[in-house]
Amino acid sequence: MSKWVESLSLAIQLISTLTGTQICLTNYNFSFFFIIFLQSSPKTPKLTAEERETELQPLKSSGWTEVEGRDAIYKEFKFKNFNQAFGFMTRVALTSEKMDHHPEWFNVYSRVQVTLTTHDCGGLSAKDVKLAKFMERAASSM
Repeated sequence: MSKWVESLSLAIQLISTLTGTQICLTNYNFSFFFIIFLQSSPKTPKLTAEERETELQPLKSSGWTEVEGRDAIYKEFKFKNFNQAFGFMTRVALTSEKMDHHPEWFNVYSRVQVTLTTHDCGGLSAKDVKLAKFMERAASSM
């Protein structure tokens, strides 16, 4: 590999690191280089101590608990029957897709167990709070 190709490759890696953008470099017959910038979403920030205090308290009042050993929240929703539980899960699934934020959940008949955490930041984020609040509204309307 020539020096200028090595230099270009290092420059692209640096740009990628500094901008948080994934860059694919395709070498085509060693004479053309196509650089494709694929915008990656910036890492979602974890909740600050102040945000945890203000945002989690109302959720805890409605039955959410912090998961021991993980930076996550958990709640078990109970419905009258399977149809209500499945209807709840369907509403949450549609919103989750729009948010690009998906719950960890488990369903047996009329119960839905939910754990929320944001994997790209390794803990709780505003996305979890927003989804938990939506789940509360959805469950109360069932």
